[in-house]
Amino acid sequence: MSDHVVLGPHTDRYPWGTFPTAPTADWLEPLTVMAALAAVTERIRFLTGILVAPLRPAALLAKTVATIDVLSEGRVDLGVGVGWQPEEFGALGVSFADRGALLDRTIADCRTLWSGEPLDVDDGSGTGERTEVWCAPVPSQPRLPVWFSGTPGRRNLQRIVELGDGWIPIMGATVDDLVAGTSALRSALSLAGRDPDALEVRASPTLVRNGAGSVDLEATFAQVPELIAAGATDIHLPMRPLLVDGEVASAPRALPPLVEAFQRSTR
Repeated sequence: MSDHVVLGPHTDRYPWGTFPTAPTADWLEPLTVMAALAAVTERIRFLTGILVAPLRPAALLAKTVATIDVLSEGRVDLGVGVGWQPEEFGALGVSFADRGALLDRTIADCRTLWSGEPLDVDDGSGTGERTEVWCAPVPSQPRLPVWFSGTPGRRNLQRIVELGDGWIPIMGATVDDLVAGTSALRSALSLAGRDPDALEVRASPTLVRNGAGSVDLEATFAQVPELIAAGATDIHLPMRPLLVDGEVASAPRALPPLVEAFQRSTR
């Protein structure tokens, strides 16, 4: 589930191609949606892909995610990134220029609070004094999985090694990008004493359309074995192109053929 709290007018400045919606389109808040869906499901896992974590105070984010994980009996994965639109940060009074450092600090603070240990914070008196706070409940999972989005540069490698469990490659990443990034991450995890086989990597096949303009599921999923060989552990396919005339109500009809085509591709 993707995330935008607000959108400014300059969606034409989206760095990865054509932005999928107008600024006035509905963007449901993903953690709220996860809570609602967790209440009526039993096995489905939920992943934000991505949540713009620097927009949210760490203590509030830690509380919200832990609550959903407890209520869902441990079915939450948190995919996070730095965001791309300055107007969104301005609307929330957050520094766009500092978003990378804010992401690191936010997830580090969440990790501390999820562990059940206290977090050192300003005591709110305005004197600069410090105090300790706790956040309960902690997640049901012994370690709640956190995925970081982006390219596997030095800073992102460090984030994933120190704080993360998975990697969401940037939109448009090629198979070669996937191979190189996965290799770099596995090496970095090994050097840090972490199990490289525990790394999770998301990949998206390129949508192939037939002559009528519909998505050709067989041709699209034919790419899956190559993605898995390149290091992918999770395959992501957006639902929007599979809906009839964009209507969410058509999702139940779109799901069965999607699942069947995917199962055939991975046999």
